[in-house]
Amino acid sequence: MSARGATDPAGAAATPDPGVARVTPSRFLSVKQVAEYLDIHEKKVYGLAAEGLLPATKVTGKWLFPRELLDQWLIESAHGGVLTDRLVVAGSDDPLLYRAIMQLANEVQGRALVSHTSTGTQLGLALLARHRADVCGMHWGPASESEQRHLAVIRQYPQHREWVVQRAFYREQGLILAPGLRPSGNDPGTLFGPDVRWAMRQEGAGSQRFLRETFARHAVDPSALRVSARAYSEREAAALVAMEQADVAPGARAAAAEFGLEFLAIGWEAYDLVLYRGVYFRALLHKLLEQLKGAECRRWAQLLGGYDFSDSGKLIWSG
Repeated sequence: MSARGATDPAGAAATPDPGVARVTPSRFLSVKQVAEYLDIHEKKVYGLAAEGLLPATKVTGKWLFPRELLDQWLIESAHGGVLTDRLVVAGSDDPLLYRAIMQLANEVQGRALVSHTSTGTQLGLALLARHRADVCGMHWGPASESEQRHLAVIRQYPQHREWVVQRAFYREQGLILAPGLRPSGNDPGTLFGPDVRWAMRQEGAGSQRFLRETFARHAVDPSALRVSARAYSEREAAALVAMEQADVAPGARAAAAEFGLEFLAIGWEAYDLVLYRGVYFRALLHKLLEQLKGAECRRWAQLLGGYDFSDSGKLIWSG
């Protein structure tokens, strides 16, 4: 019996006929092939691709569609399909992003799970690499160097070739201060004395990285500081200062404003969203981005201060 996959009477698989050529399907489909696959008109395929609704890329003016992403798009577009009802955001904490996530969760109610876990940048990327999270918020140094730095960080993970990096916003980074502690002349040098209690962030947090570079510019030895607490998110750092467990903590202006605390600005940083290309086409993600662009989030951004949306939505990396 020569048919492929057939078995002999004993139940063993038959040896494939060496005269039958094996055809390896292409990883990319043309517009015509996608139209046949989806049973729609080619003009519809062009329209969906142009609107960014189908996973596609344009090479020398010709649309190509990754077969694997197209299949994933089909599954996730189906009613009740795999993962269509989940969006887990990990990585760096941010008050505005948190509000957008909570607004979305309230909008979708029990129809989907939208959650946020503040892990810091590097742990968030590790969770993303293991598919434990769908999106990771990251920041890693000053805004002027963000594109190079962020790509250098994500390239530490083999999965980065499957990721997309999108700019969410810029935000002001610095030191969260206890009331009345603002130094004269806004010189942070007076905050490095032995009587000042510091709340430090965990290793792998973008705020801790920013702080280390501040120390380096002022020739400060971090081991000489008086560390009274450890914070695992921006808002926890601000809470420790508000509860008088520390006098200073690294963080964003928005986190200080939430708790009515003083803030000493050091510089601006880019806050980016890292995600798999398949997640980029997920409806829940687009709803989250719409929340960030909405009037309510922009009102909160103005109230908290320290946000700039000039490059919001910019694609930094597409694999």
